[in-house]
Amino acid sequence: MRIALYDDPVFREHDSGRGHPERPQRVDAIAAHLASTGLAARMIAIVPRDATEEELVRVHTPELVAAVADTAGGELQFDPDTHAGPRSYAAALRAAGAVTDAVDRVLDGALDRAFCLCRPPGHHAEADRAMGFCFFNNVAVAAARALDRGLERVLVVDFDVHHGNGTQHMFEEDPRVLYVSSHAYPFYPGTGALDEVGRGAGEGFTVNLPLPDGMGDGDYARIYREVVEPVGRAFRPELVLVSAGFDAYGGDPLAGMRLTAAGYAELMQVCLDCAEGARGVVVALEGGYDLDGLAVSSEAVVRCLLGETPPPVAHAERVGPLVEAYRRQHQRYWPALS
Repeated sequence: MRIALYDDPVFREHDSGRGHPERPQRVDAIAAHLASTGLAARMIAIVPRDATEEELVRVHTPELVAAVADTAGGELQFDPDTHAGPRSYAAALRAAGAVTDAVDRVLDGALDRAFCLCRPPGHHAEADRAMGFCFFNNVAVAAARALDRGLERVLVVDFDVHHGNGTQHMFEEDPRVLYVSSHAYPFYPGTGALDEVGRGAGEGFTVNLPLPDGMGDGDYARIYREVVEPVGRAFRPELVLVSAGFDAYGGDPLAGMRLTAAGYAELMQVCLDCAEGARGVVVALEGGYDLDGLAVSSEAVVRCLLGETPPPVAHAERVGPLVEAYRRQHQRYWPALS
């Protein structure tokens, strides 16, 4: 298989502000670890391109694109969490372009899978608002590109510990995009309740799996195998995009989950199992703020992308009531859960 690694020096040049957890060392830690383990050498290194304005405005308003562009060479605080420095616009353009280019190459048959080591992250960015460390919604831009190229079924799996409010809202009325998110709840940004299932023609194509704090490998493994996998397979995606946030790692300073690298391997394997018959899989970095956790969790995901099968994770009994609640909510749209 042809597996790409997207990276660029400009991802280190985005300045989130002094003491901010979303810092350049995040991508440095991942890149150095993938190199030291020999995994990077097994991948195709690709320098990403910038996203075009046409690609951005498929999901963002022209006013937001212009507002982010106006920060070039200066500084602007969009909200208490989201600060643009002189090179933030350049990094945001390249991050959205990385995921979109990976989708293009997958659909063109040049790649099978890709891991995009992009920064800043994207899944909180709304159509008209930068927020939650995010300026442009990298995965949403790429999903919209896939739809523009004629795809009819794009699966987005988001296992960041925070709900991807932007991604959900951009596609909640579109049945061509199935958005599945597991996230701590209630937690920032306050969206992602179980009964948020999409609207209009898109009703049923938003699958939220809100979780209490303290969930570990066995909890996530059971939820993904018994809920995410049946729904994902039933959708029969032509393309799978993964918003890979590693902030559910045990010890992450911004959250209270307990995943390990083994748990992330299981989540990624479920995503790959859902992609059976699809044209490819593209993974984009979202959150994750413990440097060691980022390194080993990314390694686990990349090993799966390279075709290594992780050992199974024992399922936890205690999440049985949660699984049943998810089934009751979503089985009206997805009979595979019945």
